[in-house]
Amino acid sequence: MMNRRRLQSSSRRKGFESEGATEPNKFTLATAFNAYANLACLEKGQKVHALRIKLGAEIDVCVDNSLLDMYAKCGCMDDAWGVFRSIDDRSVVSWTTMIIGCAQNGQVRESLDIFDEMILKGIEPNYITYICVPYACSQGGFIEEGWKYFSFMTREHEISPGEDHYVCMVNLLGRAGCIKEAEDLILKMPFQPGLMIWQTLLAACHLHGDVETGKRAVEHAIDLNSKDSASYVLLSNMFAGLNNWDGVGTLRQLMKTRDVRKRPGSSWL
Repeated sequence: MMNRRRLQSSSRRKGFESEGATEPNKFTLATAFNAYANLACLEKGQKVHALRIKLGAEIDVCVDNSLLDMYAKCGCMDDAWGVFRSIDDRSVVSWTTMIIGCAQNGQVRESLDIFDEMILKGIEPNYITYICVPYACSQGGFIEEGWKYFSFMTREHEISPGEDHYVCMVNLLGRAGCIKEAEDLILKMPFQPGLMIWQTLLAACHLHGDVETGKRAVEHAIDLNSKDSASYVLLSNMFAGLNNWDGVGTLRQLMKTRDVRKRPGSSWL
């Protein structure tokens, strides 16, 4: 359904590209850039970029933020940097889009440098910015920086960490092999951890073969949603990786007893 909507949106963009009957405005341009970003249609996005250049100063920063996002999602970071540096009045969305774009394209250090530059220029980061920053740290394995920004969020900007921020921190610690530290963080959360928190810890246990912590994570995850197959499959795959076929069989039987159906696309191995 989502892909069909994106394709329909993409098809509508052809109207002002080819017919020239309707003058594009900031709303149609932003919608086009968003559609092409989600579909990774770089060539079509570049054509709309040409239209944006023709309109010049009539277009506001929201359009350029969408353009920036399109280039980043298409992996064209040179173009993304060019757009970013050309925006005179960058909003918090501009900075945040560039932070996550760099992080997703392997420019992790640059991602954190952008955040630091943002702070120096007096731009106030928001809730989403502080999701992107620990995500960037997780991509580079920067544990010390991750803790620094996690603390900075509350101390300097009075943003209370939500579940999304804790997921990013657990992912950062877990990917780096700091499983105990990740579990301790979860247990100290000021609110009840959700399913995604425990599944993130479980994925880290799978990565590093920590079966005992993985079992505890699964217990918590199943308590929250006994019908979600992802937790069972992750632990089963961990058992399989350690040649613990009895454990695999036990989990499959448990799923059968509880009528838990494996999601399409997930794998036992």
